[in-house]
Amino acid sequence: MALVRKGSRRIVVDGTTYRWRLRGRPTYFQGLAWSPCTFAVEHADTPGMTLVVTTDQPHPSNWIGHEAEPVLPSRVAAAVRVALRQGWTPTVPGSAFHLDQSAGFTASL
Repeated sequence: MALVRKGSRRIVVDGTTYRWRLRGRPTYFQGLAWSPCTFAVEHADTPGMTLVVTTDQPHPSNWIGHEAEPVLPSRVAAAVRVALRQGWTPTVPGSAFHLDQSAGFTASL
């Protein structure tokens, strides 16, 4: 499934252009800081397999005021490199490739 172009940002990682998107409004569980923030990445020219990255921090727009750092392009680039090493093939159609980087996330209670 392709990313929605509206709200997505372009990033170049090692000479390849990708688009990435952070959900603008958190899900219910992300809003309560019960689950971590996620973002999606896909190849800009030949969308195929989408990369879904689970971070170790709450969504920046959570409802309870948990401090969260913004998702920076440097973090997206690092996640793309890790996913590529783990076998993500962004131009081949297929189901989403999940990269879990949520170690250390503590849900609010």
